[in-house]
Formats: sequence, structure tokens, C-alpha cells
Amino acid sequence: MMKKTLIFAAITIMMASCSPKPKEQWIQLFNGENLDGWIIKIKGSPLGENYKNTFRVEEGIMKVSYSEYDTFRMEFGHIYYKEPFSSYRLRVEYRFTGEQVPGGPSWGYRNSGIMFHCQDPATIGLNQDWPVSVEVQFLGSTADRETPTMNVCTPHTHIVMGDSLITQHCTSSTSGFFYDDAWVMAELVVYADSIMHHIVNCDTVLTYSKPQIGGDLPEGFTLPQGTPLKDGYIALQSESHPVEFRKVEIMKIRQ
Repeated sequence: MMKKTLIFAAITIMMASCSPKPKEQWIQLFNGENLDGWIIKIKGSPLGENYKNTFRVEEGIMKVSYSEYDTFRMEFGHIYYKEPFSSYRLRVEYRFTGEQVPGGPSWGYRNSGIMFHCQDPATIGLNQDWPVSVEVQFLGSTADRETPTMNVCTPHTHIVMGDSLITQHCTSSTSGFFYDDAWVMAELVVYADSIMHHIVNCDTVLTYSKPQIGGDLPEGFTLPQGTPLKDGYIALQSESHPVEFRKVEIMKIRQ
């Protein structure tokens, strides 16, 4: 009965996701002025060090910039909001800009995303690539390279789709393609460890459930395989292509 209730509630939320809402219902995680409330962790650098000014705010926009890099040496980064969440709607407006930094991996081209149900950033190893988390993957398209966005990837985790445990790293959504420097409105609906929906410009493009610890785990990580992920931190990625975020807001869901 609880699962049916959650599904009905999620459908209701998705149907209303593009309707105007009173401003006070949403919590602005990005204040449009600075990175207050956010914690940076970039591979190879200690927690809190903003290596080469990768994350910055310019003209009211949070940017992932590589203007101070000569080449990319796999310095994958994440910027975490300061507190964990469990059940919520998260809205992020993003766009890809410019050219990929020299040395970036081919799969990093127009690639970024939201990491959710993340491990505490204070527990991430110095040279750890990605947090234990679930990723809402952003991909940008060009005329020569068309890819859906809002896919799901699972660093050190597994998910369930239908009745099947999904152990492959990434699963594509049914989204359309977004080209050039177009702004995209991404919405994530999360019910603890129950149901997750990916929504792009009001269109639901992916649904799955039961995120859990799975696969190869980082050194020192102690939660056992199969542990349900009911909550965690939210992070935005830096993966070698410039990307901008002009809105990051959340609405908590009461269960």
C-alpha cells in the first residue's frame, strides 16, 4: 500500500512540476552570489581546496571553469551542498559552454551531472574519483554527437528497474537531444530508497528504485553490499567540460 501511495504522489508531483509554485516552497541551495553552503572536493586535492578556481560564481551563475588549467590530469571534482537530504524534488538549470579542456577523456565531452545520496564528503579519499552515490548524468549534444541527457549512472552502487537489479554502470533515459549552449531544466524526484524519477523540461524520462551499495567500493568504505541508500549529500560535477548552473533549488517531501 505504501508503494502505491508513493507512486501516486510522485505522479501528482510530476504532473504539477511545471506549474507556478509559491516561492517559499523552494529552498535555494545556490544563492546566486557565492559558494557559501557548498563544500568542494577535487581528486588529488584536500577537502575544501578549490583547485585552480574550478568552481566559481560569475554574473549570478555557478560555473565549472578550466581557464586556469593547461591540461586535465583526471582532476574529477564535485561540489557538495553542506547537508544531506532524503526525500525531495531537486531542480537544476544547466548548460554546457565552450570547449573541453585539453587532456579530458572522450567520455567527458559535454558531460556533467548531479550526484545524490552521496557519502559524506569528509569521508572521500584524496585520490577517489567519485563518491559512493547515484548520478543523474547530464550530456550535451552536437550535430555530430547526439546523446540523451538525464541518464542514470551508479558509481559504487546498484539500482532496481522493474524487478531487475541493474549492475551496469549507466542506463540511458528517453530524453530528446539538447544542443549547443541551450539551458536545460533538470528535475529529480527522490523518495528516500524507494522511487526516483528524472524529469527534463517537464518530461519524465527515467524511473527506477531501491538504490543500494554495490560493486567495487573505495578503499576504507565500510558499508556492506546491498545496504539501502535512504539519504545523502547532493553534489554537482566537474568532469573536464565547462558547465554552468543558474538555479539549484530543493523542495523537501514529507512522507
